[in-house]
Amino acid sequence: MSAFQVPPSLIKLVTLLFNGVLTSLEIFFLTLLFSLPLGLLTALGRMSSQKWVNYPIRLYILIMRGTPLLLQLIFIYYFPFYLMPEGLKFRLPRFTAAIIAFVVNYAAYFAEIYRGGIESIPIGQYEAAAVLGFTRTQTFFKIILPQVIKRILPPVSNEVITLVKDTALVNILGVTELFRAAKNEANRTFSTTPLFTAGLFYLFLNWIVTKVFEKAEKKLGYYR
Repeated sequence: MSAFQVPPSLIKLVTLLFNGVLTSLEIFFLTLLFSLPLGLLTALGRMSSQKWVNYPIRLYILIMRGTPLLLQLIFIYYFPFYLMPEGLKFRLPRFTAAIIAFVVNYAAYFAEIYRGGIESIPIGQYEAAAVLGFTRTQTFFKIILPQVIKRILPPVSNEVITLVKDTALVNILGVTELFRAAKNEANRTFSTTPLFTAGLFYLFLNWIVTKVFEKAEKKLGYYR
């Protein structure tokens, strides 16, 4: 056997774990797809002067940020069946429950990041836009939001990197993502190699995320 030939067992392991990677990526992209816009809406509600809007959203953010995501996963999966009144009970699919939990959790974190970015914009820019005849909607989307995106990229990138690793938590619901696939294989073979290989997958995915955000920051470098 050539010194550079890849052992068949390693090829089999990587192939097996790759199926778990696809599930992890599905959770990752669906979470971002829904939590980023929901986070923006939540931030705007959080900044509202109307107490009936502001207070419930503050409570929601407090609960999402103040309790573990693992606990939220368990609660959202089991609540409809075990805690709802008779006649209203239903069972969510495991994957669906996982996505709901991830979206509402990360939307709360993104909301506070958005809020910090929006409130960092000087009030004079709003006043200047009004003088130029911009509507409030035009001011927000054409002037404020591009600057906010530039300012919030570093904290958002931190949350996105955390999201890559947090996908491992869905194994508590029996969803076979990367970590669960590696753990099952480690238990079957009595070896830590699958777990080490899974760690390399996570590292590689986060390297890609880091590079994407570095490029995005350079693209938006003209917003100082």
